[in-house]
Amino acid sequence: MSIPEVQNPVIIFDGVCNLCNDAVNFIINRDPSARFQFAPIQSSTAKKLLTTLELSSNNLDSIILVEHSECYIKSTAALRICKKLGALWPLLYIFILVPRPIRDYFYDIVAKNRYGWFGKREKCMVPNTKIESRFLN
Repeated sequence: MSIPEVQNPVIIFDGVCNLCNDAVNFIINRDPSARFQFAPIQSSTAKKLLTTLELSSNNLDSIILVEHSECYIKSTAALRICKKLGALWPLLYIFILVPRPIRDYFYDIVAKNRYGWFGKREKCMVPNTKIESRFLN
């Protein structure tokens, strides 16, 4: 599917999910080049991208990576993100060799239980001034 080319990779995440917010902070702390930008699924930017991608934000239990003109979801998105982080995190990309249905099976277990296991916020996180330019509204 054709989507508009994005300058930097954009990570669409659930802005009220504690696990998702912790994952975003984890990525920010390991992305010294500030390659990634972020859009909470509740934002207008994410909604526009999702419409273009023909994905519904309803019942979407996945992190989404929009990179160049491609879209990646679930375990593939997570592994592609790890590949671009500092330190040893790119080594996790070896798991891309595991068939996607198997990877996504385990991803789905965590995704379906994320609110129960990690909690949920009333509203999306508000980034501090140091990183707010990396967040798309």
